[in-house]
Amino acid sequence: MTSTTDIVAKLWGLCNVLRDDGVTYNEYVTELTYLLFLKMLTEVRDQNGALRENRLPDGYRWGTLAKKEGMEQLDYYKAMLLDLGKATDSLVRAIFVDAQTRLRKPTNLKALTSN
Repeated sequence: MTSTTDIVAKLWGLCNVLRDDGVTYNEYVTELTYLLFLKMLTEVRDQNGALRENRLPDGYRWGTLAKKEGMEQLDYYKAMLLDLGKATDSLVRAIFVDAQTRLRKPTNLKALTSN
């Protein structure tokens, strides 16, 4: 099992990636919240055993995002954030309404989405 220290170290590592892309300290939480929410949905199941990822519209899943490369991935992520802000699921819509990313370098998004 992962210790709290390991999790904190991993998060600070992700923050270093964000800082490299010009994301400010105040924006770290917002950027990581979007990505962590998407990733979490691939790992959490509801009481019926279905993945919570089913709350997302088809085509806007972590696996799809993580497989893309370069500018295609960054452009897809930007469109994904906008579209999830209009999702029919109220929780998803609440998290992503007016969402945008400050990421500019595709290599940094790839680093954040690598498992």
